[in-house]
Amino acid sequence: MTPKKDLANDLIYIYERLFAFFGPQHWWPGGTPFEVAVGAILTQNTNWGNVERAIGNLKAAGGLSAGRLRDMPDDEVAALIRPAGYFNVKTRRLKAFLRLLVEGHGGSMAKMKRLELTALRQELLSVNGIGPETADSILLYALDKPVFVIDAYTKRVLSRHGVMGHDEPYEAFQGLFHRSLGRDVALFNEYHALFVAVGKDFCKPRPRCGGCPLEGWRPARCQKAGR
Repeated sequence: MTPKKDLANDLIYIYERLFAFFGPQHWWPGGTPFEVAVGAILTQNTNWGNVERAIGNLKAAGGLSAGRLRDMPDDEVAALIRPAGYFNVKTRRLKAFLRLLVEGHGGSMAKMKRLELTALRQELLSVNGIGPETADSILLYALDKPVFVIDAYTKRVLSRHGVMGHDEPYEAFQGLFHRSLGRDVALFNEYHALFVAVGKDFCKPRPRCGGCPLEGWRPARCQKAGR
């Protein structure tokens, strides 16, 4: 078993290599915390370009405020967010989130942010259709809470390089970051965005290892992995 200290060093090494290659990512795209939260829900099972089109439609319709979006008819919301795919399902998820935001926090992301992290995460996870990745994206990027977001890119990069098994649970991956890196919002923000960058450009389902910033580091494991 790899010692815990070595795992922490691995994470620092990966971050430094990715940051040197890609530079700062300026994530998450979004003008306001509410827009970031909406984007986190819409980006489920689609790419960010589609989400941008959906958010552009909401902005044009004046729908990027909690009260306005909550009161907008479901069919109107669905039509506006259609570019993001699964528009009826995502409409229900948005409306469920809005009920929490409006009824529990007066429609204010600033008031929501005041809640203690563990309680706030439990609130978000209680919303139908919001799982750990979406909840943590809202917590980190919209509410500046120190949680690391685990996504498919993160799991793929770490498992291909032998840091952690791909099928380990979400909480195990997240716990590794929290134990190894402390609770640093800015670092978590940048690091997750860098995983997205390397996952999109190199560590794809069929890996493109040539030119990857992690090329040469445990390459045999990377080449053998099929996920």
